[in-house]
Amino acid sequence: MVRQRRSQITSDSNKADKGTNSSSSNGSSTPKIKSSDSSNILGYWKQFVVIIVLSIAVCFGYLGYLETRINTPFDDKKVVTRSGLDVPELFWGSYRPGTYFGLKTRDPASLVTGLMWYFPQKLRPGGDGIRHWCEQGDNLQKYGWLQHDGDNFGVQEIIDGPFKLVTSFVKRPDGEKGGDWSARIEVDFVRSNIEKNEAVSLIWYVALDEETKGFIEPTNSATKITGIRGRTSTLGDFTLKFRNISGILENESFLSTTAPGLHLLKESVISSLRLSRADSPTAPRKIILAGELPAYVGNQKIEPNLIAIQLTGQLPFVVDVIYQNGFKKQESLSGDAYTKALDSHRKGFSEKFERIFNLKAKGYDQKSIDFAQAALSNMVGGIGYFYGASKVQSNYVKEPVYYWRAPLFTAVPSRSFFPRGFLWDEGFHGLLISQWNLDTELDIISHWFDLINAEGWIAREQILGVEALAKVPSEFVVQRNTNANPPTFFLTLESILNRNEEDLNGERFRLLERLYPRLQAWFTWFNTTQKGPLPGSYRWRGRNGQTNRELNPKTLASGLDDYPRASHPTDEERHIDLYCWMAVAAKTMARLSNVLGIDGHKYEQTADYLLDNELMDSLHWSEYAKIYADYGLHTDAVKLERPRPLPRSQNQNLEMQRVAFKTPEYRLVDSTLGYVSLFPFLLQILDPESPKLEKILENIRNPELLWTPFGLRSLSKNAPMYMKRNTEHDPPYWRGQIWVNVNFLAARSLHHYSKIEGPYRELSGKIYKQLRENIIKNVMQQYYKTGYIWEQYNDKTGEGSGCRPFTGWTALVVVLMGEHY
Repeated sequence: MVRQRRSQITSDSNKADKGTNSSSSNGSSTPKIKSSDSSNILGYWKQFVVIIVLSIAVCFGYLGYLETRINTPFDDKKVVTRSGLDVPELFWGSYRPGTYFGLKTRDPASLVTGLMWYFPQKLRPGGDGIRHWCEQGDNLQKYGWLQHDGDNFGVQEIIDGPFKLVTSFVKRPDGEKGGDWSARIEVDFVRSNIEKNEAVSLIWYVALDEETKGFIEPTNSATKITGIRGRTSTLGDFTLKFRNISGILENESFLSTTAPGLHLLKESVISSLRLSRADSPTAPRKIILAGELPAYVGNQKIEPNLIAIQLTGQLPFVVDVIYQNGFKKQESLSGDAYTKALDSHRKGFSEKFERIFNLKAKGYDQKSIDFAQAALSNMVGGIGYFYGASKVQSNYVKEPVYYWRAPLFTAVPSRSFFPRGFLWDEGFHGLLISQWNLDTELDIISHWFDLINAEGWIAREQILGVEALAKVPSEFVVQRNTNANPPTFFLTLESILNRNEEDLNGERFRLLERLYPRLQAWFTWFNTTQKGPLPGSYRWRGRNGQTNRELNPKTLASGLDDYPRASHPTDEERHIDLYCWMAVAAKTMARLSNVLGIDGHKYEQTADYLLDNELMDSLHWSEYAKIYADYGLHTDAVKLERPRPLPRSQNQNLEMQRVAFKTPEYRLVDSTLGYVSLFPFLLQILDPESPKLEKILENIRNPELLWTPFGLRSLSKNAPMYMKRNTEHDPPYWRGQIWVNVNFLAARSLHHYSKIEGPYRELSGKIYKQLRENIIKNVMQQYYKTGYIWEQYNDKTGEGSGCRPFTGWTALVVVLMGEHY
């Protein structure tokens, strides 16, 4: 219609021009325009205006659509179909990994309960010395689960100076509203020869957040010791009772108040501490809680949301905490009954552990088995339940916006430093959790993929709820939808299919059917947003090409943070590790399609394309250096230098900046040998017949490059960035230290290449045995030496470094011990 109108206007205009010329030749001064011509022109402009207005409306509508896609949920069935009280056996648990000891429910509006403690003789001004959240600054000699089955019980040992606390819990989930549970706190000296004249104050609290409808109040109706009772919309009526099982409690006190939030419970307790009146002129005054501290808004009294009970006793002593739903008269789980139930669970745990990992059958001694049980227990005991909304940013919104509010059931890398969900960590976690309890791992995967948005994106770091937010530096809070994280869940799914394909029936099969569309969306998001400049290439987004503060701009999206890439980030980069992740993702999608009876031809084609070593070699193999490498705008001639201040400048201490002494050029970054160079081997993309495998094996085993007695270092000793700081404030992170997750992949791949036909089968098997033994031996030695499993290990001494405890992917040492790949 528009084309017809335009042709009509052109025709009419030509006629008008001819008329004008004719009139001019006859001497006429003003040509006359016919009314029909005027009407046509007016109609044309009306249509033109309408088209412009519609185009603007469509444009703004589309922009609005793009703005909302980042926080619009993926439009399909949720993977999680049962939660809360629909899963009573998992309703209560130690789902607060960021605290030393605490329990809550898998419910968005959970009752929260937990432990604080301090030593009255050592308490410092401002409450310094009260333990609550897991803090590296507390400098505890040890804390962590000795046994934890992820379901019904856990036993934890805490060494705080000369004192030892053993905290445990046992659930009875067979009742109404999630059932009952009991906890026990045993307090003693580490060594029996210490003079026993020290007191310890335990503070057990119950708290409600702003969304938990109900009430809580102190009560002394059950025993001499004050108890707590309350009601919530989910739990109904409940009581907590305290029993002194052994030892002497000197005094008790309570606090009933309104805390500003769950992230400020400790601060609320500290502000309530008081000195009691002395019983006699010579008697010492005791530190007690203040009792009722009402809060008001105007003249309106606010109901308390925090009840804390303090019990101070002379060591040694034992206290049981008994939670019961409703006002029951049945026998509580306490005293000898608790001890019997706990012993039964511990025995069952050890038997199940041996059935799965066979460590005793493999010849491991009891000390090694205890270590392995602790590593597994800290993994499953570190599973938390979080609820809230991430803060996210896209290119189509001016300011960060909030994701939709949602739950997340997930393990965490570190209870002290990273007590929240991390995307690429969780895929590694699942390699262990799925062997211990497949349904728990499927539940975790389901929760993660219910967080996928309409774009097919999942945020790399999940900061849900006020407690999680309080532990995160502000610069890391906002998650950007341009940035990825390694899709390690495909490794988890591949591992599950390898071991359990025949058991994936019934509800497990239906769960995978619900999961599949979300996996498709995730794969598509990676395959479109992270594609590189050449066919088959891929590039991590999120590198800062404008900064001069960093010696080598970080690649946080890759999970390898400061691992050196091209020195000057541009859109022309190609990253070999992401290429290999995509090959694994395509291969796993093709296999899962086959299991579910779905046409996965496009994934088979993509897998065949990416698994073609000729393509990979053309994009990433350096014939000069004989390694796989990234490609980009690069120079090794960079250095951090402090700028000279301007004359008479007030700022005489300027921050160090990167200086390049040579113009960067587009090239393979083949001067750097390290973890990234190994990815075709680590993810088993490399053909077993390839001579490039032999070269990789030589590099792995060379002590001057990657090999150490403790595992493979992340960057070779001759790499330009080896152990160099990235800024004057940022010490090296992935620049030489030993990381167990990548060492696990290396050992797994060595085992793989030692079991299939190829010219390097024998060499792979030999290196496998050595590497596996080195990793296990060092992680175990450091655990018994320091009390912790660590984030990383020093490549020269084997000593633990980074944060601790780090019983996320470092706990994969258990899989190495059991050789369950």
